[in-house]
Amino acid sequence: MTESGHLSHDPFATLGLPRRFDLAEADIARAHLRAIALAHPDVAGADSEQLAAELNAARDQIANPESRAESLLMLMGGPAKGDDKGLPPAFLIEVMEIRESIEADLADDAVAARAKWGAWATTRRHEHAARVAEFFAKSPPDLAGVRKELNAWRYIERLLEQLDPAYDPNRADFRT
Repeated sequence: MTESGHLSHDPFATLGLPRRFDLAEADIARAHLRAIALAHPDVAGADSEQLAAELNAARDQIANPESRAESLLMLMGGPAKGDDKGLPPAFLIEVMEIRESIEADLADDAVAARAKWGAWATTRRHEHAARVAEFFAKSPPDLAGVRKELNAWRYIERLLEQLDPAYDPNRADFRT
């Protein structure tokens, strides 16, 4: 919270957390609980509902590692999604080849293919998160490297969405 009692647009500041990518889930939860207590109607009065909504939005933004990285990158002055669509070398070719393999596997056994490729994509998600952490940890942080990894990470998240059996068939990118 700012001195005026209003929350800033910086989700880290909103929860009183340092601007770091490597925040522990427990620290985020603890900071949220501490801040939400200040938004109680007995403390915040008429502003309590708005304050609680802003605190919850800040928690949601930082609790998700991908959106935490996006927020941190923007706060550090890094390139926005629309400004830099670059990807790590050979990433796009790899993803295109993987999609062909997924198509073939789905045609053979959709259930097994979804499990196999879902596990692969989950592992890749963790690899991108680790590389994002490495880029943020550099001195100075490699913001261009973070952007490229976030762009690739978004591809993997989209792939996981598409592998979900509940994925909207009107938007499906894979034939089953």
